[in-house]
Amino acid sequence: MNADFVRERITQLRLQKGVSEYQMSYDLGHSRGYINNISSGKTLPSMTEFFAICGYFQITPVDFFNTSAFNPVLLNDTIENISKLNEEDLKLIHQITTRMLKK
Repeated sequence: MNADFVRERITQLRLQKGVSEYQMSYDLGHSRGYINNISSGKTLPSMTEFFAICGYFQITPVDFFNTSAFNPVLLNDTIENISKLNEEDLKLIHQITTRMLKK
């Protein structure tokens, strides 16, 4: 993992969230070009800002660096919803996902 990964991951998560670079910069309390400067390779976020960015996407730093999770926000939301199911529904979801993965 390197600086390019951080830039690309921020861009990927931003696009999944459906926000512009300007809007994300504004939401994080920065000037309009802050995220553009990160995406274009001019700068990288500080550790404090990295944590703020993770919070913005509602993910943990582990989620950020987990390359096997294409959409960690959706994955975390799905896991949270599944954890609220009763045992019968949980078994049904398990059967469905197991069948889908066999394809």
